[in-house]
Amino acid sequence: MLRHLRERVLPDNQRRSLDDLQEDLDLSSGDSRAKQSAFWTMLTLSSVIAACGILTDSTATVIGAMIIAPLSTPIMGIALGAVQRRRSTAFAFMALGCLLVILVGAAASVVVPQSYDLLTNGQISGRTSPGLLDLVAALTTGFAGAVALARKDVAAVLPGVAIAISLVPPLVVTGVCAGQTAWWLALGALVLFLSNLFGLVFAGMVVFATLGYTLPSDPRTHRGPRRAYVMLGLLFAAVLLPLGANTVTTVLINAWTSRTKAAAERWLADSPGASVTSVDAQSRTLYVHVRGPGDLPPVGDLLDDLAGKIPDGVLIVVDATRGQQVTAGKVGG
Repeated sequence: MLRHLRERVLPDNQRRSLDDLQEDLDLSSGDSRAKQSAFWTMLTLSSVIAACGILTDSTATVIGAMIIAPLSTPIMGIALGAVQRRRSTAFAFMALGCLLVILVGAAASVVVPQSYDLLTNGQISGRTSPGLLDLVAALTTGFAGAVALARKDVAAVLPGVAIAISLVPPLVVTGVCAGQTAWWLALGALVLFLSNLFGLVFAGMVVFATLGYTLPSDPRTHRGPRRAYVMLGLLFAAVLLPLGANTVTTVLINAWTSRTKAAAERWLADSPGASVTSVDAQSRTLYVHVRGPGDLPPVGDLLDDLAGKIPDGVLIVVDATRGQQVTAGKVGG
């Protein structure tokens, strides 16, 4: 069955040789000086482009940085080296490359005012709160990238893979947030990068092993690939914990804001022309934004309606478009 799957995914006439793969993914083989020069040049340029795109909140600019970023080369080199049970310089290039990108992001943070709210920037806020779906996307993208590398006829999809897997932008966000001493945001962006990294490596190992790019088995080194998979599994578990916790938190907050909005709409039902524009969550406070021509109903009615629908102790603040802000109090208080 495995052989049949291998033939369907990678026909012999489209199969790239192991030497070709190593030539592309090993920056220390062949004309190493030229390959390393290209790697560092393109990585530096992509980091600067990503920093500019992130600070200006430009999606198109960030996508351009993703396309030219070469960081996936040593990452896939790690996967190939792991299934072949051989040492390579891929990890060193990947680690040093990550450090370079973070430093570029930290340097770019110098132009950001200290009073600037980082979460108002969509490029930053979208990369500081990763969830399980980000890991699923990384795994799927890793499978697509590994198959594209192994086949001769689908190299054209590699730019799409580069866009789908976000490597440089999260590292730049890590540097920007660290430069602004927003350590929790920096940690969130770093976790996103690590989930993408582990997803790529794991998917690459599975694909390369399944497609037959392993070395001939040797009883003396039989534990090599197994140990690599065990270590990668432990790293996966370390990343899954914060991703899972963040996903659960996001789902709960979305449920609480939806219930609060529904309760606020019932609260304003007897106020002509009044409506709820949005409900935002910040820390343990829910902000209910309302719009209306007249006075607001008693806020105690809103708190009574919310009792039992959201956790006790959550502070409710009603923000009216006329500049009026009313602290309703804590639910269940």
